[in-house]
Parts: sequence; C-alpha cells; structure tokens
Amino acid sequence: MASIGKAKSALALVGRVINEAVSFIVFSVLDLVDFLLCFLYKVADFFIEAEWKPCYCSSSKEAITSSGKILVSEQGESKIVCLSSTKLQLEEISDTLYTRPSLLSEVSKLTMKETKKGTVRSTFTVNSTIVEMLQGKIGGQQCHPIPRWSDCDCKFCTSWTSNSKETLYVRTEGPKDYKAQENVLFIHGFISSSAFWTETLFPNFSSAAKSSFRLFAIDLLGFGRSPKPTDSMYTLREHLEMIERSVLEPNKVKSFHIVAHSLGCILALALAVKHPLSIKSLTLLAPPYYPIPKGEQATQYVMRRVAPRRVWPVIAFGASIACWYEHISRTICLLICKNHRIVEFLTKLVTRNRIRTFLYEGFFCHTHNAAWHTLHNIICGTAGKMDKYLDVVRDHLKCDVNVFHGKDDELIPVECSYNVQSKIPRARVKVIEKKDHITIVIGRQKAFARELEKIWRNSSKSG
Repeated sequence: MASIGKAKSALALVGRVINEAVSFIVFSVLDLVDFLLCFLYKVADFFIEAEWKPCYCSSSKEAITSSGKILVSEQGESKIVCLSSTKLQLEEISDTLYTRPSLLSEVSKLTMKETKKGTVRSTFTVNSTIVEMLQGKIGGQQCHPIPRWSDCDCKFCTSWTSNSKETLYVRTEGPKDYKAQENVLFIHGFISSSAFWTETLFPNFSSAAKSSFRLFAIDLLGFGRSPKPTDSMYTLREHLEMIERSVLEPNKVKSFHIVAHSLGCILALALAVKHPLSIKSLTLLAPPYYPIPKGEQATQYVMRRVAPRRVWPVIAFGASIACWYEHISRTICLLICKNHRIVEFLTKLVTRNRIRTFLYEGFFCHTHNAAWHTLHNIICGTAGKMDKYLDVVRDHLKCDVNVFHGKDDELIPVECSYNVQSKIPRARVKVIEKKDHITIVIGRQKAFARELEKIWRNSSKSG
C-alpha cells in the first residue's frame, strides 16, 4: 500500500511538472500573439473609428485620454474626471482598472487642481469644434447604438435597441398585485443571462411560491437583452444603479430576497450593503471571495487566483485567456459573438444538441467591452472591498445567509464559500457532491427550487 501511495504521489508530481512546462510554453506563445494583435488593432484604429481604447490607470499620475478624460493618482488613489452629456463628475475608480472613451459635453474649459507638495494648477481647453468632432457631428461619423465589434444584426442581438436603453431587461413572474407580496431578485454570473434562472428554476417553483413571490430575473448591463453601452466602464456603481432603476424603483420593491451566482454574488453583497433594511435573505452560489493576504495588491492577487495561467482544467485556461489577454479575448469575442448563429449550428451538430440551448444566450449575447470591464472592475476590482461588505452583512444585517457550492467546481474553489462562512459565522454552507460551477443549478433545478422556497418561508417567518 505504501508503494502504491508513493507511486501516486510521483505521478501527481510529474503531472504538475508537465502542466507547468506546457503552461509556460503556451502562455509565452499567447503573450506574443496578444502583442501582435495589439499592434494590428492599433493599426486598424488609426484608419477606422475604434470601439474603445483602453488606458491602464493604476499607476498614472496624470494623463489625458482620447476622450478628454483626465486621470489623477493621489497617494495611490485613482480618480477620474468624466465629461458626461449632463454634468461634470468626479468619480472614484478604485475598483476600475480600465477606462474607455465617452462623448464629451459642450464644455469649453476644464480646470483641475492637485495638491501634492504644493499646489499645481493645470487648465485644459476643449475647443467646441473638437467637441463636435468627438460627438460625431462633423465628418459624417455617427454614434452606433450597437457595438460593432461584437453584435451581429440578428433580432436577438439587437432586441434591446427596441426597448428602453435606460433600464435592464427584466423577466418577471408572479402575482401582479405587489402590495402584499414578497420579492425575489435573481442575479446571474459572468457571461450568462437571466435564462440561467428562467429556464431552470422558474418552471420548477411550486404554485404556492409563484402565488406568494414576485420573481425578478435580470440581464446585467452588457449581457443578454440588456443595453450594451460602448462608453460604459461597467463599474460596480453602474451595475447597481441599473438594477435599482430597472427593478427596485419601478416595481416599488421595499424588501426582497436575493439569489446570486458567481460574479452576481459580489453585486448581491454590494446591494445588501446599500439597502441593509430591505434584504430578507441572501443566497449565494459559488461566491468568488478570496481573502487578501497582508502585503498583497488586492486586484492582482484575485486575478492570479481566478486566472492562474494554467492550461488545465479547460475552464481555468479559458478564464486565463479572458483575464490576461485583452486582444486575444477581443478577437475571440468578435469571431464568436458576431457569428454566433454559425457557432450555434456547429455546436449543435457536434454535440448532437445535447447542450442546453438557453446556455447559448448568455455565452453569445454580450460584447467584449461588457465582458472585459465587468470581469476586471467587478471580480478583480472589488477584491479590496469584499471584507467590508461581508463585515456589514455580519454586523448590521439580520437576514439569513445561505451559501451553495459544487464540490467539483474547477473555476471557483469550495474554499471561497468557507471563507464567506469564516466572515459571517451564521452563514450556512452546503457543498453539493459531484456538481460544478454550472451544474450546481442545472441538473438539480427541482431540488434547488424546493431549497429556495424553504429558505424564503423561514426568512419570512423569522422576519
């Protein structure tokens, strides 16, 4: 038996060495490919109107982007001045890693003051002609309502343009008379959509639950049928404000339960902190919470944990591409999302239509802008805030907290859920055997629907 154990350990060591070697070779090649694609995109941007131009702003002392945004770093704190169409804003972007151009308002002068070892005054003048050129009023340029890099022209991809561009797509089920009913908000994960809930859980809720609860499943900003603004940075603030504007305010929601998956768990916690008296229960599925060791830079640490640059397992390799290689992921998104009907046909042909078709909606109907910025600004950019969010939920909220995690989850390890429990001792963690990041819901939707109904009933009684 001892010899068998030694043999297994030796094989595991050999496997790790091979994985490291292959990973080094593969990612070295990807570094070169991403550099070449970066060059090609810059050449293309020189001749055509680019969808956006990234500007890494974590260490910039002062810079002016092509859109007129001015970045300032004061003692390690990143701030940005945005010229919007309505007013001049000063917005902290400590959770924002990248910026993009946005249209300038008709502002002729901008004065910034920075106090650091004295007072420095800098004045920038924006000519009205330049403003009109940037707005597309001169030179025949038009502002495209649909991001041209990722959307195709099919009815599904452009469905959001026929609806309100100021609110998210919301799928609602339950009684229309909201006065005496309870509410549940479902928030999907990264590169997903409301269909993750509506095609699995909604049909499996009991008639009693459907008559007692109003169910709201949203497509997050930039995903599914929701708006995909090209000038958005998809920050935490933008996502939360769109949820409030699309669900809480128009439906007069005063109290509600939250069910969130993966990336959605971060938004759920932030929403709970912002509306502490309104939350009746929190149900988190595979929350990406990584406690930051002392001396580590939060965003970079989480990026290494979420995307460790490994070729195996496949889902980790995909996360590494999406997280570290902007231009490769931009190209992949262009090829897949813009030609998704062909990809869907080939996928159905190869898999003999065994993959649930609703998963296509989340995977194909997004833009590279939405995916790239949401990944960096929410999952990685809020890493330094998660401890505070969890502390507030622990100390100031009385709602039930339930955490579910698939034991075979290769993207977000089970330890993340136990980390949440260590911060919130009252949180109940349930690890599901033989389930991963997706099958924690898909494949066990009936059982999970019953579990959710029980959580809501108990929370209502205790409340």
